[in-house]
Amino acid sequence: MRPLSANEIRESFLKYFEEKGHTRVKSASIIPETDPTLLFVNAGMVPFKNVFLGLEKRPYKRATSCQKVFRVSGKHNDLDNVGYTPRHHTFFEMLGNFSFGDYFKKEAIEFAWEYLTKVLQIPEERLQVSVFEEDDDAYEIWNKVIGLPEEKIHRLGVEDNFWSMGETGPCGPSSEIYFDKGEEYGNPQLGAPDDNRYLEIWNLVFMQYNRDETGRLTPLPHPNIDTGMGLERIASVLQGVSSNYETDLFMPIIRFAEDISGKEYKPDQPQSPETVAMRIIADHLRAITFLISDGVFPANEGRGYVLRRILRRALRYGKELGIERPFLFEGIDVVIDIFKEPYPELIGNKGFIKGLVKAEEERFIKTLRRGMDILYEIIEKAKKEGRHHITGKEVFMLYDTYGFPVDLVEDIARDNNFGVDIGEYYKLLEEQRERARASWKSQAKEVKKVYLDAKNSLPENQFVGYEKLEVEDAKILEIIKDENFVDTLHEGETGEVILDVTPFYPEKGGQVGDKGVLEGDGFLFEVLDTQTPVEGIIVHKGKVLYGNLKKGETVHAKVDKEKRQDTMRHHTATHLLHAALRNILGDHVKQAGSLVHPDYLRFDFTHFEALSDEEIKRIEELVNEEIMKNEPVVCREMPIDEALKAGAIAIFEEKYGDVVRVISAGISTELCGGTHVSRTGDIGYFKIISESAVASGTRRIEAVAGRKAVEKALKEHFLIKDIMKSLTAKEDQIIDRIESLKLKVKELERELESIKKKSIVDRITEILTVIDKGEYKAAYGKVENLAPNELRDLADVARAKLGKSVVLLASVDKEKGKVNLIAAVSKELTDKIKAGEIIKQVAPIVGGKGGGRPDMAQGGGTQIDKLDEAFKKFEEIV
Repeated sequence: MRPLSANEIRESFLKYFEEKGHTRVKSASIIPETDPTLLFVNAGMVPFKNVFLGLEKRPYKRATSCQKVFRVSGKHNDLDNVGYTPRHHTFFEMLGNFSFGDYFKKEAIEFAWEYLTKVLQIPEERLQVSVFEEDDDAYEIWNKVIGLPEEKIHRLGVEDNFWSMGETGPCGPSSEIYFDKGEEYGNPQLGAPDDNRYLEIWNLVFMQYNRDETGRLTPLPHPNIDTGMGLERIASVLQGVSSNYETDLFMPIIRFAEDISGKEYKPDQPQSPETVAMRIIADHLRAITFLISDGVFPANEGRGYVLRRILRRALRYGKELGIERPFLFEGIDVVIDIFKEPYPELIGNKGFIKGLVKAEEERFIKTLRRGMDILYEIIEKAKKEGRHHITGKEVFMLYDTYGFPVDLVEDIARDNNFGVDIGEYYKLLEEQRERARASWKSQAKEVKKVYLDAKNSLPENQFVGYEKLEVEDAKILEIIKDENFVDTLHEGETGEVILDVTPFYPEKGGQVGDKGVLEGDGFLFEVLDTQTPVEGIIVHKGKVLYGNLKKGETVHAKVDKEKRQDTMRHHTATHLLHAALRNILGDHVKQAGSLVHPDYLRFDFTHFEALSDEEIKRIEELVNEEIMKNEPVVCREMPIDEALKAGAIAIFEEKYGDVVRVISAGISTELCGGTHVSRTGDIGYFKIISESAVASGTRRIEAVAGRKAVEKALKEHFLIKDIMKSLTAKEDQIIDRIESLKLKVKELERELESIKKKSIVDRITEILTVIDKGEYKAAYGKVENLAPNELRDLADVARAKLGKSVVLLASVDKEKGKVNLIAAVSKELTDKIKAGEIIKQVAPIVGGKGGGRPDMAQGGGTQIDKLDEAFKKFEEIV
């Protein structure tokens, strides 16, 4: 066997299949672009799913890739096994070769066998295979063509060797190739649950059937091939180690865990706490790095929740190694050093990934401490209630709000002789997962069939909008109405028009789609939006203002020039803003989303605190300095690797091809497909409107440029003039005058409060309803808008005026929808009537709670309309 590094294996695989006529396809993002059924890409074939389904055509029939894969949900959920087995991971790389109606079983098997035995030089006697029990074709190829003896070909059932894309759709038998690790691993049955001897390294799927709703299988007209080989598994074979964790894809991270914890990794003791913890940390660090690099940020739902969960899980296992401080962010350097060659984009994202991970670690450590306090409060509360268990609802609250580990709850409960309602917890957890699934399904971009049909039947639409805003002889290729192709759109109808050539920019990269008109002989179509629902197709959405629009006719396509120019100003200003933020705040700043509109720009970026007024001022000044330099905005096309090496900034959520468009504008150089001004001076003027938080670690700036910025400046100018006139003050006196007025208002408010309190004190006996109980008096009453301390003082006054007495006062704040209660009992009566008990019985009636001393207690609630009931209860008590 050839002792190869993981990088060498990856390259040799892709190169081998390139030489066999396959197109090398770059790994897609971990975030599925067009599949609403998936939270993450969980197999190498996912980016080709629409090709396998016949919904999309590619310019090649053979492909090979090394796909980033992440498995934590659905039937492919390996999370609970991570660290405990030698081969399960959340994140891994899937090597694959694919045929779309080209070659089939014979060639797929021959390619796999040749690559393993000739290129990687794995001895044939160390390999065995399985086939679907009814697949005689595959059996014959392995036996007769490859020459494998019958005892090395195993027929297995549907569960092991029949693959389906879903409940319906393409499916077919598979053949798996196993590596025999040797007799020292026993003599189990191949594929058995306890089989540690035979390592499955490659799965060849023969998609030859279509399954309908009834379960009936019919042969596909053009069968396909989908194969997958885990890079980590084949690396463990070639590097001669007993688990994936001892390969060069993991060991540098494990060494990092050893160094930082002072503990030893023991591969010969795979179930030891230290070994399991280090494996989990290594696995999760890889996943964290790639998830964030692909644009997933910590959140409380969807993909962000998964990231937050595994980050906190890794941190918790660090705690088991004795690491009490944030440390994962330091391991990001090690991960990127391993993967920087095949995934160079990680290098540019390193500073941001580290900053985000560190902030999330610090946040979790704080919430963990808070969670511990709350858990002990829950236990004390349960003891008072006479129960000896923690409810599932309480466990879920701790987990969901504070990220508090469930097993830690169970440990602490056990120490206090408490049980845990784990069943209710898992029920609530599943309900939350359902909500998360609904959330990410609604966010996924599902491509409608009509657009895929257009892509497969039409030539790629030509966009010429960089150079011109009008095309006089564009031809209507297709018209879409209600997701169907039609030949004509009549006056007043809405629909979508596809042209062979267009100056209209379709919405992408944050820039909104162009508006304008399509004019023809006897008709006018208003374009209200332009979109590209699938690569290569541009649709013009709008309404026929007059006449009839017909397929095949020629139109004069005209973009709204004023709106486009305003959009261009805002787009180039966005690039300058991004560069200014990085210059002033640091390289950790990355674009996390944007909207470029004719009226304004919105820019989301990664940063961990609010910007100060001084920082906003410096950013705005720097952008305007670049505008005043009036430097040319240069556009170049170049290979993406060359662009990144030259320092061009790539954006998280964008997908790039091998050749990219690079926009250089003053201090900014970015990859961008949008439209821009010719010189920075064309922007005119730039003005920041607001800065705010969007999510943890993400800030948002809204700004205007060009005419819109001038309009904003003029509006502010005249507003200041009106304020000056109203205050009879000069511009530099406005703040002093307002502060002076505020002080005067406060003085008047204090005087008013004093008068109001004196009035209430003077009228206290009028306010109260007094009941003479013989030995003492009981009284209750209602006032408005008194603070708790003022209400307490009034209760003291009432007691003093009434003598030996029990008093209940309520202060109502209708604006806030609250009622505050205070009970006061003369000390001579506290042996038989206690203020705290009065409040405990009265406060729940108004939807609240409370308590206190025997002589004075307070509470409150939100149900003001129940106050009369509360007073009746008071009468019963006293």
